[in-house]
Amino acid sequence: MHKELLEKITTRKAAVGIVGLGYVGLPLVIEFAASGFPVLGLDVDQQKIDSVKAGKSYIRHISEDLLRKYFVELGTADATADFSRASECSAVIICVPTPLTRHRDPDLSYIEKTASMIGRHLRPGQLITLESTTYPGTTEDVMIPILEKESGLKAGNDFFVAYSPEREDPNNQDFTTRTIPKVVGGLNPDSLQAAEALYSCVIDQTVPVSSCRAAEATKLMENIFRSINIALVNELKVVFNEMSIDIWEVVKAASTKPFGYMPFYPGPGLGGHCIPIDPFYLTWKAREYGIPTKFIELAGEINTSMPDYVIHRAMLALNRVGKPLKGSRILLIGLAYKKNVDDQRESPSYVLWKKLLAHGAAVDYYDPYCPVVHPSREHPELAGNHSREWEDISADNYDAGLIATAHDGVDHDALTEILPVIIDTRNACKPRDNVVKA
Repeated sequence: MHKELLEKITTRKAAVGIVGLGYVGLPLVIEFAASGFPVLGLDVDQQKIDSVKAGKSYIRHISEDLLRKYFVELGTADATADFSRASECSAVIICVPTPLTRHRDPDLSYIEKTASMIGRHLRPGQLITLESTTYPGTTEDVMIPILEKESGLKAGNDFFVAYSPEREDPNNQDFTTRTIPKVVGGLNPDSLQAAEALYSCVIDQTVPVSSCRAAEATKLMENIFRSINIALVNELKVVFNEMSIDIWEVVKAASTKPFGYMPFYPGPGLGGHCIPIDPFYLTWKAREYGIPTKFIELAGEINTSMPDYVIHRAMLALNRVGKPLKGSRILLIGLAYKKNVDDQRESPSYVLWKKLLAHGAAVDYYDPYCPVVHPSREHPELAGNHSREWEDISADNYDAGLIATAHDGVDHDALTEILPVIIDTRNACKPRDNVVKA
C-alpha cells in the first residue's frame, strides 16, 4: 500500500482531497491543481462549493482566473459537500478552524466532526494529514481514534497519518503557499515519507520532524513568539507615551541594529485566526502537566487590554475638542484584522466597535476590503452592517475617525483634513494637531 501510494503521488495520479475551502484550504487546492494533481475540495458550506465551481472567489487575494482555470476550463479541480467522495482521494488534507470556547478552552469540534465524516469512508492506503493549528497530541489522541473507530482500520498500518501546520499569511507579497517551508511530522516513518512526498510536489522545501507532536508544537511556538513580542511592544507603547516618546520612532530606530533585534509593532489588539487563539491551546494543554505558562498568559492579558487603552485615548482626543465619547459619532476605519486583506476573523475592530457602543457612541465603519460584516460566533449582533462610502466621510457626519486597520489603498492623511479628530492606532497619519496616537 505504501509503495502504491508513493507511486501515485510521484506520478501525479493521486487525487488530493482538501477539507475546508477557506484561507488555508483554497490556496492549497490551487497549488495542487497547478502541479498536475486532480483535486477535490470538501466543505460543509454549499455557498463556497457553488462559488469555486463557478470560478468565483470569496477571498480577495485568491485569483478568480486560477479558479476558473482549474474548476471550469480544465476541470482538474472539483468541489463538493458530499464527504463520501473522500474515498476517491489518495490523500486527504484537513484545514478546518480550531477556535476557542467562551471559556478560552480549545474547541476541537470541527476536527472531530471532520474526522468522523472522513472516517466513515476511509479506505486502506490513504494518507490523512491535519493542518489545523492545535495543541500537541491532537492528531494522535483526538483525530486518529475517531478515524479508527469509524473505519475499523488501524492508523500506521492500514492508512497513513501526518500533521503539517499551515503557515499561510494572506496576501503576503514576499511569500506564497509554495515558497513557505512546510514542517511535516508523521505518525510513523511510512506516514512521514508519504506526507513529505506529497508536499514536496507543491512546496519548495519540506522540513521533516520526528513526530506529529513536534510539528504541532512548532506552530504553537511560532505564534507564541509573536504574541509575546507584540505584547512587549504594546506595553512599551503605553509606557513611552507617558514619557512623550513615540513608540513607532523607537521601533524604527531599533530596527537599524543588524543583529539581536527583530521589529514588532503595536496595535489596537490582536486579530486573525492565529495569534489571539493559538497560545491558549498550549496554556490549556500545559495544565494537564501541572505547568503554568506565565509568559503566555501575561502576554494575553496585555494584548487583550489594548482595546481599552485605545478607547481611553479616544476619550482624551475628544475631550480636546470639548466632546464626550457618549453621543459622539465615530467612524471606525478598517475592519479587517490586518492591512490589505478582507479577513475579518478575530479582528480587534469588532471589540473596539462594541466598546464604543457601550460608551454611548454612534459607530459606522469604512473598509473597502470588507463591504459587509460577516456573521461570527463572537459578534453576531454586528453582522450585516455595511461599509460607508468614501463620499459619506465628512465632519458633518462624524466627530472622529478611529484607524484600527491601515490599508495601503486608503488615504489616511486625507482623513486628517476631513475629520475633526483622528485616533491612530497604526501610525498611518503624518503628525497633525488633530491626530492622537493610541
